[in-house]
Amino acid sequence: SLRRIKASGLKLQLCTNETQATRESFVRKLRALGFDISVAQVTAPAPAACHLLRERGLRPHLLVHHDLVPEFAEIDKTNPNCVVLGDAAENFTYTNLNEAFRLLIGMEKPVLISLGKGRYYKETDGLKLDVGAYMKALEYACDIQAEVVGKPAKRFFESALAELGVPPEQAIMIGDDIVNDVGGAQQCGMRALQVRTGKFR
Repeated sequence: SLRRIKASGLKLQLCTNETQATRESFVRKLRALGFDISVAQVTAPAPAACHLLRERGLRPHLLVHHDLVPEFAEIDKTNPNCVVLGDAAENFTYTNLNEAFRLLIGMEKPVLISLGKGRYYKETDGLKLDVGAYMKALEYACDIQAEVVGKPAKRFFESALAELGVPPEQAIMIGDDIVNDVGGAQQCGMRALQVRTGKFR
């Protein structure tokens, strides 16, 4: 449990591809379930994407879940020169996907930033398509390659390690996703452990 990890003196950082809510909302939900976690202990794709956007002077068209929009409040979104894609859930309509496609296809050098590339995830009512499926559709339609900001991107794990202040060989990633959690961490030089919960199959 997280309590035992903290009591042991080990450093802890949660790496999530959660893109349907802000980190604050995510932490509130975990705290309500009894987990003693702070926002600073969460590495998530949206803040990482904001850092990248500022770094490169990019102005995004957002195709994300409406609950995630506050993460981009400080980012200039006028006259977009890229598309940022997250797990938009009900916002993944044909109209919204087509709008993102038209923006990308109209750019001289299209830039598609995806907040993860998971194929599916598990909810209480079953498996659901994840952002990766929609990312692939836009990649195919525009003949481009998306830049992935969340797991399993190496840069994402490196930012979590930087937060912890430890080298990869001194860290272990625990997760249920063999590609995004285990594979991504191993690619970064970390050890990884797969748990048999969620979508481990």
